[in-house]
Amino acid sequence: MTSFKPLEIIDISTITQMMQDFYAIDNYPMDVEVAKNLFQEFISNEHLGKSWLIYTENEIVGYIILTFIFSFEYGGKIAFVDELFIKETARGKGIGKEAIQFIQKEVPKLSLKLLYLEVEPHNENAQKLYLAHDFVIHNRKLMKYKVTK
Repeated sequence: MTSFKPLEIIDISTITQMMQDFYAIDNYPMDVEVAKNLFQEFISNEHLGKSWLIYTENEIVGYIILTFIFSFEYGGKIAFVDELFIKETARGKGIGKEAIQFIQKEVPKLSLKLLYLEVEPHNENAQKLYLAHDFVIHNRKLMKYKVTK
């Protein structure tokens, strides 16, 4: 059975280790100390979002991070599924499906109007999972502006 436990300060080392594994898949850079500091801030401010560790048979097998945004277009608070990670050893067992269903049940509890997410073009399994759970391909392009120091 899969369960979802809200992230706590004591879980920061655990989630940052999994985050390193997640980022390594696509060679994304990651500074562990920065991530730990960001989790301190994130957990301390409920207005920023929510995060859960995913458990199966009392073993941590992944995590979910939702970040909150306010949107006039969608009539209030929306969220971005910033990260959904399942350990490689736990993939293909329906845990991703359960995680998506869990998030979808959280939407009304959190008074969210919409969920956004992004998925790498090569990650066809994730795309199929999201499409099978009523996510649709957004016809807008995601763009970014990064502030440099």
